[in-house]
Amino acid sequence: MRRRRQMLIACSVLLALLALAPAAGAITYSGEGLYGETNDVVITNAMFAVIAFFPIIIVIFSLIQAYLDRRKHARLDAAKARARSADWQGGW
Repeated sequence: MRRRRQMLIACSVLLALLALAPAAGAITYSGEGLYGETNDVVITNAMFAVIAFFPIIIVIFSLIQAYLDRRKHARLDAAKARARSADWQGGW
């Protein structure tokens, strides 16, 4: 119980510090971010990047899943072939 309480306090302190960090940066740099002045062109290009990001991630993850499914089915087919083989049946 004591460990749980310590973790809860540590997480709360960390969350409070992280919540205050953006406000400190905005005050220091007059609201200007790391990139510089934000205008409509910057926002539009960033959103186009977000729009392109998700389909690319979906395609990559689908290719990975297809590759893993092919490996899984090959492994299952090999296990079935071993089960049918006379070499693998019986004892000595």
